[in-house]
Amino acid sequence: MQVIEKLRDLALNRKLAAVSAIMVVFTVAASSYAVLELNQNGSSGQGLIVYSADAYVQESNTMLNGFHNTTGYPVAPAIGAGSYSAARSIGQGAPADIFISVAQGALDRSYLLSRYSGWAVAFASDQLVLAYSSATISNAPAKSVIAMFSQANASNSSTAYYAAFSNLTSGAVKVGIANPSDDPAGLRGWLALEIAGYLYDRGNVGYFVNATLRNNASVSSLNAALLVEPLEAGYIQFLFIYKSAAIANGLGFISLPASINQGEPGMSSFYNKFTYTLPTGTVRGSPIFLYATVLANSSRSPESYAFLGYLVNNTNILSGFGLSPLQPCILFSSVQDPPEIAALVSEGHLAYGGPL
Repeated sequence: MQVIEKLRDLALNRKLAAVSAIMVVFTVAASSYAVLELNQNGSSGQGLIVYSADAYVQESNTMLNGFHNTTGYPVAPAIGAGSYSAARSIGQGAPADIFISVAQGALDRSYLLSRYSGWAVAFASDQLVLAYSSATISNAPAKSVIAMFSQANASNSSTAYYAAFSNLTSGAVKVGIANPSDDPAGLRGWLALEIAGYLYDRGNVGYFVNATLRNNASVSSLNAALLVEPLEAGYIQFLFIYKSAAIANGLGFISLPASINQGEPGMSSFYNKFTYTLPTGTVRGSPIFLYATVLANSSRSPESYAFLGYLVNNTNILSGFGLSPLQPCILFSSVQDPPEIAALVSEGHLAYGGPL
């Protein structure tokens, strides 16, 4: 209960700081982008509007800034939210031209409704890590967990990994796992625990999941970004988050085996064995890709496709954020390719990866 009360206090402090933070964002954005005022309906007269998975707003803004400097097209700062939350907002009418998601499922018609395009381009990959802060290191049980994972990573011993995950889920430490229905980082955190049970407890996918729930070892929030401050304050000791986000927030992190971190494109069929059920249906595991799509019925289609072209031609920029650029990028499509996409395929910038 004390942890929950402290988290509520932190949430209140974040809300009080939000007004000044918003002013700072728009002040900085005005110097970096051709940002246009929004009308009463929330749409811009000319600027490109991008919704981005919240863990990748910095990367999205970097690409938007480069696109604006190269082409002169006006753009607005990316709007960040959990991929599923963002998709619901877009489907419900929020003005948007491009959607950058870290979950293929969020690109489905069931979320985007009339804005569903039927295709998306994977342009970079990431991986899941267990982040920690300086406050974590001063916590004796948490310090022991770090040491156990270090030993397991060095020895690649199943017994050592079993011990590490057992201590992580024992309730002696608190682990941040975002709400899977809003943020795919949370879904992938639970999938990581499923895979760990499968690998280290003789195929028992529920072993570490059930231990986490039974021991009240997890703390949730709308998205992983909201759990960074509690992690830094020591109210939780670990956080399932993407490697790029851990780096961006200056956090320490435990690297997980490729079989668990969901960051290896070549292990797609293995990840696909594991599932998590959301209110909207069952989601299968998959490599952590960052996807971009031009939303259907966009009033700025030429600029949107121009940005996509810039993105797939400049993915190398993203390696500075801890991401692994994909070259060529991967096209997932369940519709006839728009001419702009067909051109990128013929030029070798995109390779087909299957249906969306």
